[in-house]
Amino acid sequence: MTAKTLMVQGCTSDAGKSVLVAGICRVLKRRGLSVAPFKPQNMALNSAVTAEGGEIGRAQAVQARACGLAPHTDMNPVLLKPNSDSGAQVIIHGKALSNMEAADYHDYKKRAMNAVLDSHYRLCQQYDWIIVEGAGSPAEINLREGDIANMGFAEAVDCPVILIADIDRGGIFAHFIGTVVLLSQTEQQRIKGFVVNRFRGDIGLLQSGLDWLEERSQKPVLGVIPYLHDLHLEAEDAISTAQQKGEIKLKLIVPVFTRISNHTDFDALRQHPNVSLEFIGKGQTLPPCDLIILPGTKNTRQDLAFLRENSWDKDIEKHLRYGGKVMGICGGFQMLGNAVHDPFAIEGEAGSSAGLGYLDFETTLQAEKTLRQASGNFIDGQACVTGYEIHAGESTGPALNDPLLDLGSHKDGAISADGQVLGSYLHGIFDHSEAREHLLKWAGMSDAPDFNYDALIETNLDRLADCLEQSLDIEALLELC
Repeated sequence: MTAKTLMVQGCTSDAGKSVLVAGICRVLKRRGLSVAPFKPQNMALNSAVTAEGGEIGRAQAVQARACGLAPHTDMNPVLLKPNSDSGAQVIIHGKALSNMEAADYHDYKKRAMNAVLDSHYRLCQQYDWIIVEGAGSPAEINLREGDIANMGFAEAVDCPVILIADIDRGGIFAHFIGTVVLLSQTEQQRIKGFVVNRFRGDIGLLQSGLDWLEERSQKPVLGVIPYLHDLHLEAEDAISTAQQKGEIKLKLIVPVFTRISNHTDFDALRQHPNVSLEFIGKGQTLPPCDLIILPGTKNTRQDLAFLRENSWDKDIEKHLRYGGKVMGICGGFQMLGNAVHDPFAIEGEAGSSAGLGYLDFETTLQAEKTLRQASGNFIDGQACVTGYEIHAGESTGPALNDPLLDLGSHKDGAISADGQVLGSYLHGIFDHSEAREHLLKWAGMSDAPDFNYDALIETNLDRLADCLEQSLDIEALLELC
């Protein structure tokens, strides 16, 4: 292997690892270097589908874009999708292996490491640089044995590590020093420097702390990244509530399920200058709005129960009675039918649950998951659409005779006779300008303005890269490898 590998690890979750990796990837791409992202193990419910029909973390798809590449399963060989507080679906090289409890997965890690190293090896044959993202913190004592996500991987491939912490949360010096102290001697030596993330204010006031950190650790501070206001990149898992808006012409509500998945479906709507999109959580009433969107979920039956516990079914009924619109995506689409059956315990306990009954169909969860990219047109021919499918459900019933989309190889979704309720299995349905405008007009926005979400992502990736060029010692990073 001739590729150079650099790993970014964080003192905490959400320290900025995903964004830093994306930014470094874009910097190297702009310098004409061959670069690919890599995350050995990801735990997230936001995922993407690759061209070969595999499933990876959404953050790695964004990082691939930063490299100018199509996402590939080798970029995230192990994906864990939690479906309970103690268990997750384990996805290896893009395909679901099984559901495992935490203790069972701990025993499986040695085999998972083989998948990780195989993917890293293949990427090294194709690219000159591999920028790796760790997961959580490398100093989680209870997870150190058999680690494949952080130092276990770095030690296995003998790569340098840089450590990032978020100063906006406070306590970065304790984070940096505490993390280093909790590592083994060889792991401490592997850390080659620190990166301070999301700094606001006069950097002169920070300098004495940086000097102390370098003297105490005998490791350099490689850069201080400023707080980038209004920077938008798709999130790995956390739901952001920040929005910057102009004149609001449409109000959208998304109830947040316990196992909400692919909430990045709504990023293009949240960035739209004339759309207000609000996430509503446990214990809150769904407020008056133009459109309620039921999102995807990793456990449809559990979240149907959660929906009813919060009386959201009654809120939806009232919303429709007053002429509002309702849309479901993937698991949310399944909820709009008459029933959801899980005879094989795919997502939880085996059994059946009554749906909301707004569309006449039923869904049965299957052992084999549908994973595919898709493109086509709305059935009325008014707009084209692109997206991807990730679902274990197979839906059947009369409502599907009035589909929403024609995706070439198959029809997708359904729309009610009165036009108030529709649903689709297609994730990313709002990302395409034509599809987004078509759906916003259906929801009540008569003059949906043009808004180029793809251009926004590209602009933000370049803005991030510009910032890193100024705030990081890029040459020192390259020399580490």
